[in-house]
Amino acid sequence: MSITPDKSLYRTVHTQLGRSAVQIFAASERMNQMLIEHLDPRAWNAKPPGKTRPIVAIFTHMHNVRAKWVRLSAPHLKVPQQLHRARCTPQQARAALAESAARCTQMLAEALGDSKGRIKKFKRDGFCPSWPVGLEMFSYMLAHEAHHRGQVCMIAHQVGFPLPREIADGIWNWEKLWKETGAPAGPGR
Repeated sequence: MSITPDKSLYRTVHTQLGRSAVQIFAASERMNQMLIEHLDPRAWNAKPPGKTRPIVAIFTHMHNVRAKWVRLSAPHLKVPQQLHRARCTPQQARAALAESAARCTQMLAEALGDSKGRIKKFKRDGFCPSWPVGLEMFSYMLAHEAHHRGQVCMIAHQVGFPLPREIADGIWNWEKLWKETGAPAGPGR
């Protein structure tokens, strides 16, 4: 399962920043899908050392936080249903992540597309101050994704089920990821 943003987003987003944000977030989600797809099933619920949460809880957290961003920043979009951090299967996580990524790309397209968007502020959480939409919003969203992907790769290794090398390296092949998500052109085009 992968995310292919609605092709109309590529045509209706009128700024380079907006188009790039949609494409980059789709590529980021493709990385998540690759990790789950190639993760040894025994790693999904394995207890990592220390007080670290298991991989299932990390991916459900990523989805649930995205749903919160949409609910707080773009309530006119359909808010994805929350996942249970312990009872979620890899298949459920993949489907939910694809859905929440689709909502996030819609939110980014509206927020960064032009000044006519309905999204004026990015609300990370109810207790955090709102930010204006822009690079700060997009950077925060990407940093959150990348941080948790790094945790997943590390935990999979720690619990004895490292990801195959071609997958660990493959999440850095942006040109291929870009193509797999249906982007009409590569980075910067």
